[in-house]
Amino acid sequence: MPRLKAPTQRRMLRAAVSRTERISPSFVTLTVQDPDLADFDPMGFDQGIRLFFRRDGQQELAMPTASHNGWLAQYLVMRPATRPWVRNYTVRAFRPDACELDIEFALHGDAGPASAFASRARPGDPVGLFAEGVGYLPTATAQSQLLVADESAVPAVLAILEQAPEDLVADAYLEVPTEDDIRPVTAPAGVTVHWLPRDDHAAIPGRLALETVTTSWKLPPDRRVYCWVAGESGLATGLRRHLVKEQDVPKTDVSFLGYWKHGKSSP
Repeated sequence: MPRLKAPTQRRMLRAAVSRTERISPSFVTLTVQDPDLADFDPMGFDQGIRLFFRRDGQQELAMPTASHNGWLAQYLVMRPATRPWVRNYTVRAFRPDACELDIEFALHGDAGPASAFASRARPGDPVGLFAEGVGYLPTATAQSQLLVADESAVPAVLAILEQAPEDLVADAYLEVPTEDDIRPVTAPAGVTVHWLPRDDHAAIPGRLALETVTTSWKLPPDRRVYCWVAGESGLATGLRRHLVKEQDVPKTDVSFLGYWKHGKSSP
């Protein structure tokens, strides 16, 4: 199981979309705002949240109320007609003074409810948030890092790099759907960013990043490396297996997070 650092306190929070920004053909940022967000406990880096939003035809956003993991039991007993969608996302940025939080979405048409919601969101649309933990947990002895993501985890890597210490040395491999999704990155001088545009609509996300890293990245000699890999399940588990078995990276030095699984949709 992936290692996660949990927040010290959390409760169900409500907010509303205040604005949207199309970053590139495949990415959009939604900013949500509400005084309720004054109670959000920011942890930084790749902190996750549960995002609740309405299904088609729902006039109100009904949400669980538990301030602990009991929310899931509440959610599952809700009537299908009132149960909202819930998906996991990374906090792209949080501005406590304005009670504003940014969430960046990788779009894939209407193939999934979150993508459809993000592409059509308008100011005033209600959302719910429940804070989750952080999976980016560099080992104290790490001298450099390897960060690998498909488009679903690109926002997490960008958030990690923007908050990284200035002396960070790392290679970041970021797979995106098209060349037009490549953008400037704010990162320490010691970070090399490798953009990997697929430009193939039939390709399975994450396969290009997996093949590129397994064939071109080598463990630096005499250096302890912390590895963080996230995205489609095959990328996360496949690269962890390669790093541990073929590159002799200790299991404790690899954080791997399967955000989603190709061919399987969440309920």
